[in-house]
Amino acid sequence: QVQLVESGGGLVQPGGSLRLSCAASGSISSINAMAWYHQAPGKERELVARITSDGSTNYADSVKGRFTISRDNAKNTVYLQMNSLKPDDTAVYFCHAEVVLISRATFGFWGHGTQVTVSS
Repeated sequence: QVQLVESGGGLVQPGGSLRLSCAASGSISSINAMAWYHQAPGKERELVARITSDGSTNYADSVKGRFTISRDNAKNTVYLQMNSLKPDDTAVYFCHAEVVLISRATFGFWGHGTQVTVSS
């Protein structure tokens, strides 16, 4: 059993900052990658940022230069530093982890989601 626990969401003014965190726990051998997705009203869920175990990162075009993803492998925790927030960043943000088992199989797990609201 694997659980992802998120924190850091809330309401912020345009131009402000938030830092999201997501900690994975349970029957984990290792984690290949962790990522943040979001889903805004009227939109499909989409990838925001992803980071692999060796530190390689990938960002959606809409957040490049504003958001930074980082990872603490020892704590199985991923962070999303969000700066220069815009109203269209408003969404539910979901944490995702690609978990490696001893059998070498890999499974994806989702967090519960946390609301980020950027007021205008």
